[in-house]
Amino acid sequence: MSNIDDVRKEMRKYQEIRDEFYSYLDQNIPKNKFDIFDFSSDPTLDAKEIYERFHKLDYQARKLRGLLMEARGIEPK
Repeated sequence: MSNIDDVRKEMRKYQEIRDEFYSYLDQNIPKNKFDIFDFSSDPTLDAKEIYERFHKLDYQARKLRGLLMEARGIEPK
């Protein structure tokens, strides 16, 4: 069974990857006066870059989900 230190380590890694993903969006998409992404100016993003960043985030989320399920003794259905 996973110990709490493993879960904490993976949670920190998830947060780091998530922060990097949103930082990329912040740098490449303007925001409106309400601090919400403004797509009206049709920003062009590198699809490959978005995919790679999202894939890292999704992979880490799935890894973390498995650890949390194991730590709580939850069997996948």
